[in-house]
Amino acid sequence: MRKILTTVALFAVAVSAMAQVSYLEMIEARRSPSSYIAPQSLTPVAGTHQYMELDGKSVVLYDYAKPGIGEVVFTAKGVIMSYDKSPDGTMAIYELWDGGSPRQEIYRHSFTSDYYIACPDGSTIKIDDVRDVSFSPDSKFLAMGYNNDIFVYDLTTNEIYSITQDGKWNHIINGTTDWVYEEEYGFTQAYAFSPDGREIAYLKFDESRVKEFEMMRYDAELYNKAYSFKYPKAGEENSIVTMHVYNLYTKETRQIDLGEETDQYIPRIGYTPAGNLFFYRVNRLQNHFEVVMVEADGSQRVIYNEKDDRYVERPSAETVTFIDGDRFIVREETTTGWFHLYLHSVSKGRLNAITQGEWEVTQLVGLSANKKTLYYMSTEQSPEERHLYSIGLDGLKKTCILSKPGYWRVYPSADMKYFAAEHSATDCYPTAAVYDAKGKVVRTLMLDEPTEAKPEYQRNYYTFTTERGDELTYFLIYPKDYNPEKQYPVLITQYSGPGSQQIENRYTTDWEETLARNGYIVACCDGRGTGFRGEAFKKVTYANLGFAEVEDQISFARHLGRQSFVDAKRIGIYGWSYGGFMALGCSLKGDGLFKMAIAVAPVTSWRYYDSIYTEIYNGLPQQNPAGYDNNSPINFADRLSNNTRLLIIHGTADDNVHFQNTMEMCRALNRAGKQYDMMVYPDQNHSMRPNDMVNIRQKMVDYCLEHL
Repeated sequence: MRKILTTVALFAVAVSAMAQVSYLEMIEARRSPSSYIAPQSLTPVAGTHQYMELDGKSVVLYDYAKPGIGEVVFTAKGVIMSYDKSPDGTMAIYELWDGGSPRQEIYRHSFTSDYYIACPDGSTIKIDDVRDVSFSPDSKFLAMGYNNDIFVYDLTTNEIYSITQDGKWNHIINGTTDWVYEEEYGFTQAYAFSPDGREIAYLKFDESRVKEFEMMRYDAELYNKAYSFKYPKAGEENSIVTMHVYNLYTKETRQIDLGEETDQYIPRIGYTPAGNLFFYRVNRLQNHFEVVMVEADGSQRVIYNEKDDRYVERPSAETVTFIDGDRFIVREETTTGWFHLYLHSVSKGRLNAITQGEWEVTQLVGLSANKKTLYYMSTEQSPEERHLYSIGLDGLKKTCILSKPGYWRVYPSADMKYFAAEHSATDCYPTAAVYDAKGKVVRTLMLDEPTEAKPEYQRNYYTFTTERGDELTYFLIYPKDYNPEKQYPVLITQYSGPGSQQIENRYTTDWEETLARNGYIVACCDGRGTGFRGEAFKKVTYANLGFAEVEDQISFARHLGRQSFVDAKRIGIYGWSYGGFMALGCSLKGDGLFKMAIAVAPVTSWRYYDSIYTEIYNGLPQQNPAGYDNNSPINFADRLSNNTRLLIIHGTADDNVHFQNTMEMCRALNRAGKQYDMMVYPDQNHSMRPNDMVNIRQKMVDYCLEHL
């Protein structure tokens, strides 16, 4: 026994004394030996088999199937940041980078910017400080948001006018979303043109009853300033959302009936190909989802209805895809417990299941030109991989188009005759190419010759069974000179949030690999509550966030500690956001199991977080107080072991997970007489932007090397 302990101690000294690799050195060493045109940067041109690509000051048009030099179709006086052509092809709207970005961030995903309109006669018109800009389908109008109102630019008369007049900061928002919709439903443009271009349907958010949250801005000024915005926390009042339709020719506005309930969500609005207005409707508890269609005479009917005892996963624009005036496709999980595609009819209801099995459709990619074949991504080969399939709307003639093991990302042309795709796996660098609908390569997007070299640090996949009988998947990244006869310190990196996934067979990198280059093992496990393994596995955490997830990460740490090559006294854990909540929970409930923990921008009580995200997974705090309090780290700060070194990191301008969370965690730790470390980033948001993305990663590397 003494000899074994001596060996472990000597090796521990060797690790800490070895030459250290910094985060930036790791990034340089990890750089892929080949480069390619990013498929997601290609913009399909409707009605053609061509795509546009931004190339500095030019917009270049390429054929999907024909390699060679593209055709320059537009040139600007500065670097083009974004470019959108009008549907009729005669105009364009674009942003320029001419020494500085014109974008002014509002929240994490929203911004205002200066835009230029390229007119048919060669002239240019500039519009300043607007957001959510788009052309009407008939190319006669341009809509945009400005100061919480919707403005329309009549391109035929050169007139700009507002169609709403009551917009007011922190009170009324027209045509763009409030904070919680933007963050949790993932969109900011809350208006839609009718297919004939005659109408604009839009949402109005009345924020007047939503409580304000105040953050302090420092900005290197002599006097700091408070910044206030409306943020609905769990159980608190939301915006009241109403829906309106403005006629661009009669200039009249009518209101659409959204039902008797006002404490609800309207996550999407739009028009069917036949011109019918529709909207999504979700109740406050988010266990009832409806799609409502508005008939020409103003009457309404529910064309899709989904309920669940726990919750219906948050719907997005991709949840429902209209094929024509009657048929539409829905991606849902409540019927079988696995996400699949179903064909529906407005007049007849559900027609048939298109896909089925104990695996999940992750994305409906597109439809063939004749609307008889659809293309989708799924986990059928492995929950850790994504592959492209085609199938008939009747569920027959299923074909795997991209079968090479690994993780595929697909970006289709307008009618799926061609598509661009990126492939990678943990044991190979990314490659990109254009394919035809049968999966045949028609041209490469590689800028260099693809290399046969394999990444130096790869993920190695395993499974283990917890004390409760759950089989979980995990990966390990070993040091370069790994020797199974030695013992290594381990950092567990995790996120663990509902429906998330980190165990993926794809090429990726982040700061943790720096530790592998410094002689550590990096480990990651997707516990219960994570996604792509069925509804039962994901929803087991409902109404009790942080209980099963912490159990699983502690079980994982114990499993690692039993391995002969792991130094059980040197296991650490890290997480950001939900992962930070988890890192705190594990370090506090681990009773000294973890030597070190790093929690970045952590939620420390779900009572502090927003209504949509928190309530869908935890219910209302008024109805489920135990689910909010029993697992909140601020309520068991006294359990932090003296053997656990804890670092908490947060940005003071985090509008998502407020700095309040960290302050209250510090208060609880202080009252409990606990010691901890802290790193504060003034005026940085949830992603540590705009200045400190590199600094924070090096800080975490240094902390691990010193304390783990």
